[in-house]
Amino acid sequence: MNIIYAEYNMNHNSIDIATTAGYLLRIDCWEAEKTLQTTPGSEYALNSLAIDEPLEYARLYLDGNLQMWVDAKDSLELL
Repeated sequence: MNIIYAEYNMNHNSIDIATTAGYLLRIDCWEAEKTLQTTPGSEYALNSLAIDEPLEYARLYLDGNLQMWVDAKDSLELL
């Protein structure tokens, strides 16, 4: 799947990814994050990731690595 672009859609709180094949993939951020164990700091980092780097957010979600990313962010806060 060749990706044209990914962007955060604030009206739907989602990541919208358009492909060269004409498909639109929508990742609902609330659904993606509802089972994550977060702190206020990692929630802020997740929001920033979705808005500033939506393609990276989508990659982490689709690979099943969002919790690992959150845990890494939380461990950096402790330092």
